[in-house]
Amino acid sequence: MADCPFNSADENIADFIYRIGSQQQIVGNPADIPCMDYVNDEYNIIYTPLDTVTPISLARYSYYTVPGLFSLLDSSSMEASGILTTFAAPALGNRGRGTLIGIVDTGIDYTNPLFRYQDGSTRIAGLWDQSIPTGEDVIPPGVPAYYELSGASYGTEFTREQINQALASDSPLDLVPSTDTNGHGTFLAGIAAGGSLPEQDFTGAAPECEIIVVKLKQAKRYLREFYLVSQDADAYQENDIMMGIKYLRETAFRLGRPLIILIALGSNLGSHEGTSPLSSVVQDASRFLGRAAVIAAGNETGRAHHHFGTIPSGQEWDDVEIRVGPEESARGFSLELWASTADTYSVGFVSPSGEIISRIPIIARNETSIPFLLEPTVITVNYQLIESGAGKQLIFMRFRNPVAGIWKVRVYNTQYFTGEFHMWLPSEGLVSDETVFLRPTPDTTITLPGNTAAPITVGAYNHLNNSIYIHSSRGYTVGGLIKPDLAAPGVGVSGPAIGRRIGTSVPMTTRTGTSVAAAHVA
Repeated sequence: MADCPFNSADENIADFIYRIGSQQQIVGNPADIPCMDYVNDEYNIIYTPLDTVTPISLARYSYYTVPGLFSLLDSSSMEASGILTTFAAPALGNRGRGTLIGIVDTGIDYTNPLFRYQDGSTRIAGLWDQSIPTGEDVIPPGVPAYYELSGASYGTEFTREQINQALASDSPLDLVPSTDTNGHGTFLAGIAAGGSLPEQDFTGAAPECEIIVVKLKQAKRYLREFYLVSQDADAYQENDIMMGIKYLRETAFRLGRPLIILIALGSNLGSHEGTSPLSSVVQDASRFLGRAAVIAAGNETGRAHHHFGTIPSGQEWDDVEIRVGPEESARGFSLELWASTADTYSVGFVSPSGEIISRIPIIARNETSIPFLLEPTVITVNYQLIESGAGKQLIFMRFRNPVAGIWKVRVYNTQYFTGEFHMWLPSEGLVSDETVFLRPTPDTTITLPGNTAAPITVGAYNHLNNSIYIHSSRGYTVGGLIKPDLAAPGVGVSGPAIGRRIGTSVPMTTRTGTSVAAAHVA
């Protein structure tokens, strides 16, 4: 559906992920859907005015129809990776020529010499900026809207020809106004696909490849409020990443080139079994000859965001303690409990002041809000007895304005099989460092979609002393898959920065994290 009666990226428009052929009820009659984007044969993205579908609640909508929020995964390496050795081998000559690296991230500084040929022309084969609205009042004359080319209802695509035209002008941003204000995407593009700068002793891993870039727009306000994520946090919507992968695939198909997809974002929420819509799209994109997906594993080890619990047979409950920091007091946070196999659980709570909320009865598709007498806190609990993706029970909890201190989630096993369960707090960047489990589990901390089977999932190590990066997320997946698949340099790695350039020199910075490692592998 190419023509929409509104800008689907607007803050007053709600986004839903719809699995084709499912029984999900979102807006009633399909004929009433005002705007929809096609992702692949399995998923569509539905857009509808926010005031017609509020309040957003798991009592009204199934878990995976509400887009999840994702954060960025980062906070001499070429030689350690063996990349320079392959450059020097005449029989190999693996410098990326004839291939495409597609990056879904914060954008790219397309004016950087690292992303240009020696004649000054661009190595970027396509750039879709989701943050720039379509329309002649925003886009300079002659710049086509992305949806006119590829079927999306928002954002703007800039072609190679338009980027070259901008680079040849005195004011490039007047013609192609796409920037990377964060620097994360530019850095990853430099590591994975940057050209060689002998005078600065720098080279990207595939300096002769071409690049496709998707600049993600920031998550909408209503989803941040639903997940209780700060309006200032770097957060990106699941459906936008899905649409970005679609753009990469369609561009590569149009150019007839092999494609490597680099995803360096992650989320802690979900079953951790590769059952989310984004995981399905990544899995599908990895199935074809000439396509590969490389995913950062995440930086969650040591962050105390995962708890693995076991309630022995005959024991009534287990208290899971969470220390809530003062930053969450002003806003809140979300929390998920996923049952193991056929177990069923219910929950109660103990506040820092000692107020006890007894076990909340399980009522399917029902949402219970619990106000506290001694604290200005409201906890919302939603039970999903069989979450449709994983086939297991999910308990979704929202702590609004929790007072700082030690909270206890009292977990009751109401149907015993193994007595095992997992709980996850949001990933780093979406919750403060002071909000943690007091009895955390460092394993099973790979972020979504890194726990998907087909893609190459990458952990990070320090190439200077051959030690594993302390925060590199660990496997296995909940389903027992061996992840991550390998590790690459990801500690103190030097790469391009955004900012003012002096002469031909490129400003450099260092970053650490599994996103940096994934860029090497891509």
